[in-house]
Amino acid sequence: MQSVDHTVATEDDLSIFEEVALKAAAVWGLRPKSLSLIKHRENAVYKLLTEDDQTFALRIHREGYHSDEALKSEFVWMQALGEAGINVPEFLRYDGAEIFASVSHEKLASPRQVDLLHWIDGDQLGSVEEGLGENTEQISHIYSVIGETMAHLHAHSSAWLPPPNFVRHSWDLAGLLGEAPFWGRFWELQSLSPAQRDRIISARDSAMAELSIVSKASSQFGMIHADLVPENILLEDGQIRIIDFDDAGFGWYLFDIATALYFIQDDPNFDYAKSALIGAYQEVRPLPQEDLDRLPLFMLVRSFTYLGWVHTRTGSQEAEELTPVLIEMCLAAVSRYESYLG
Repeated sequence: MQSVDHTVATEDDLSIFEEVALKAAAVWGLRPKSLSLIKHRENAVYKLLTEDDQTFALRIHREGYHSDEALKSEFVWMQALGEAGINVPEFLRYDGAEIFASVSHEKLASPRQVDLLHWIDGDQLGSVEEGLGENTEQISHIYSVIGETMAHLHAHSSAWLPPPNFVRHSWDLAGLLGEAPFWGRFWELQSLSPAQRDRIISARDSAMAELSIVSKASSQFGMIHADLVPENILLEDGQIRIIDFDDAGFGWYLFDIATALYFIQDDPNFDYAKSALIGAYQEVRPLPQEDLDRLPLFMLVRSFTYLGWVHTRTGSQEAEELTPVLIEMCLAAVSRYESYLG
């Protein structure tokens, strides 16, 4: 039995995933007409077209990221958001109640969680990889949509009480900066020079001291998406839909904002995007200046998480390509945070 690499898939890996996807479709009683891989990064996501012309997104979850209880809780939150009028994908149950299946394969060390969501024929709001471009009107539109959407989500979270047995990870002090951060011990990244490591550890210590006193009141901390970038907002017939709740968990709302802004902060038109996002957000819910002033702190801890991400994927092609860029961005975030501290 083998453990399939969740960052770089070989043809054999993808063949295994396709067989898992077809076995999962049978659990739901579906007869596939076609199955096409949409992406394979963390999860393997397929577009499934059935013989009766229904279309679904089929997700094969990465091994060990979410417990069964945590995955069920993701759907509980998505359902609550949908009931509140926030457009999210609809999931398909089987046997009248089950929302995901555990599918085994003889070449996998353990079963994989698989779920099905109704397909959304929408267009991505934008792409971070392509940069912001020069059209400031379009930039303002994209990030206004993100800001407004995020504010509605946070407004819901601040008033929502999770039901008993709701389990989800936390982007809190321990999850971001503790001895076992959710995405890995970023300060141990092998590619860091001794001087870079010392600087990051010093910044971590300062950030821990500050973050430990930041309020976790419901007005500032609750369920967040944690990846609300343009790629994860779809436009369908004039409607906004949020997708990809894989990283969603408990966290500060400012961490959500920092995530949306992080990879564009060196773009020449960053100020347009930031102003549009913050302005649209504030039209929906208050964002006190005291909170906004702490944005450099949350940009810093977001940068740490990305170093942890590549640290836990050492040796993969994706990590090798991203590590130098992420180190440079992290050190820039450290500098901005040091300036913020004065």
